[in-house]
Amino acid sequence: MIGRTALLAAAVFGGVIASQAPEFAQQYRQRLGGAVDELRRVVADFDRDAATVGLDRERAIASLLGDDTRLVQLRGASTAASVERYERLTAQQAAFEASGPLGRVEAVLRAPDRDLVDATWDSYEPAVPTTTAGAVTAALGFVVVYIIAACCRLATVPFRRRRRIRDRRETA
Repeated sequence: MIGRTALLAAAVFGGVIASQAPEFAQQYRQRLGGAVDELRRVVADFDRDAATVGLDRERAIASLLGDDTRLVQLRGASTAASVERYERLTAQQAAFEASGPLGRVEAVLRAPDRDLVDATWDSYEPAVPTTTAGAVTAALGFVVVYIIAACCRLATVPFRRRRRIRDRRETA
């Protein structure tokens, strides 16, 4: 009886934890939007500066990287990294916009930006899942944890039976 209660409690806990996935994805999405907006400004400023001296983005970055001054080379590398992150986050933002609530959870899991995940987690506020996506992820979490816990419980059956037989022998 206690085993079944523990199994049910673990499954309910798994459901509650999984139900938070859409809310985490939503809070991540908000941070993603802010990051894309700021990177867009940085990249636009760089593109404007490059155009002022007659270069496109790629040639301007190559020029910085090829400069003899170490500081200029470092700025070229950081600019290249910012442009790459902007393009990656913009693609992820498009994936968010093109998908439904469960697809947004997948978008975070498929290609998470470590900095955004960390920042989202640091300020994450759990929410009561009142959406269909929250209910679906809660049900999935419940079922997955229930199956895992039930399999673990079944794996111990032969050992429990042996112990009962040994205990009976010792008391007889």
